[in-house]
Amino acid sequence: MSETSTQPLQYRVDGPEDAPALILGPSLGTTWHMWDRQVPELAKQWCVVRFDLPGHGGAPAEATAAVPELAQRLLDTLDSLGVQRFGYAGCSLGAAVGAELALRHGERVASLALIAASPRFGTADEFRQRGVIVRANGLEPMARSAPERWFTPGFAAAQPAIVEWAVQMVRTTEPGCYIAACEALAAFDIRAELGSIAVPTLVLVGAEDQVTGPAEARTLVAGIPDARLALVPGASHLAPVEQPAAVTDLLTDHFSTGWYNPSETTTGITLPPDRRPAPPAPVPEAEAPAEREEPAKAQAQVPDEQEAQPEPAGPQGRPDLHDAGMRVRREVLGDEHVDRATASADAFTEDFQQLITRYAWGEIWTRDGLDRRTRSVITLTALVAGGHLDELRFHTTAALRNGLSPAEIKEVLLQTAIYCGVPAANAAFKVAAEVIREETRPQE
Repeated sequence: MSETSTQPLQYRVDGPEDAPALILGPSLGTTWHMWDRQVPELAKQWCVVRFDLPGHGGAPAEATAAVPELAQRLLDTLDSLGVQRFGYAGCSLGAAVGAELALRHGERVASLALIAASPRFGTADEFRQRGVIVRANGLEPMARSAPERWFTPGFAAAQPAIVEWAVQMVRTTEPGCYIAACEALAAFDIRAELGSIAVPTLVLVGAEDQVTGPAEARTLVAGIPDARLALVPGASHLAPVEQPAAVTDLLTDHFSTGWYNPSETTTGITLPPDRRPAPPAPVPEAEAPAEREEPAKAQAQVPDEQEAQPEPAGPQGRPDLHDAGMRVRREVLGDEHVDRATASADAFTEDFQQLITRYAWGEIWTRDGLDRRTRSVITLTALVAGGHLDELRFHTTAALRNGLSPAEIKEVLLQTAIYCGVPAANAAFKVAAEVIREETRPQE
């Protein structure tokens, strides 16, 4: 097993231990039970290993805020089981983990299935905003909106027991781990690297998925050299739950045919003593199973390969600080704010925009000496002291995105009342209260 300071992921094994290993990765807010309907059939041919994300399904709440770190934790877990080469199917965040494995550890991935996937999931702002809402309100807003994101309206109306089960999965997730997973999705972007995925890949998407729909799936198929597309009629984001038979058939066909040297995966699994807590209740049986539909035939597209662009260099061969600064500036302030600021720049203000991007964001905010929460505390205090209320407005938003809770921002402003003056703090409280109300309002 690889040396790591993190705990192994919570997992479950089904099927013959001497069969080729097939790993199933879950979506954000779900548990390994989202695969319950696929396991009986898949376990006839493969040793199926399901895992839970940190803080999901009773798993240890050791938050992991980057997809590469999640992938490494999974590899460490598989190492402990003696699994070297495997097939992998993942949904949404689980698909991001699979794509990361195929890119960085392609020698271990025999075949890949990406479900409800995208090379970039929405925008970083959207996922960081989710984190702000959860930090302020808990997971109830996410739980209430899950059925709309995950299922078609007809399925949600016809299967209330499954909908309630899905809502409970979200409610029982540890909030800090949910926020960290949102951060992982916010930072995930492999659009320029798709051509480097060198394993046979099935891209499977619900035809009615409004989160990561057919357009995102076609982008994956166009970018991955050996990829084919499968649309599942009558399914939204959680296609394995909503159309279990169709998804099972597609996975069985793919992993039976799109698998290089499957004998290499038959190394046997060594199960250590069970350390898992009691898992939550599995998905309930559908009240009236939908009539089975034949999935659409897979389509393949082979794109032109893209050449990687070298990192730009600044004066005297030093790395240009602009790109690093722009990345951090967007992560902290949000794309909308940065786009507005850069779009309004003209010949008179453009040099100033370049200056703050390179030196405020590229030189200072990228330093390792302080974390972003601490830098936000310092920045808020300095802005109150200077009376810069316009800057205080968007840096309050930035503080929420950097992990400060409304209660912590209140404490910062109370501290400024003593050391910067009551009038300055009074004005700051008015600005901050307005921003916090807007930013933490649950999205209905």
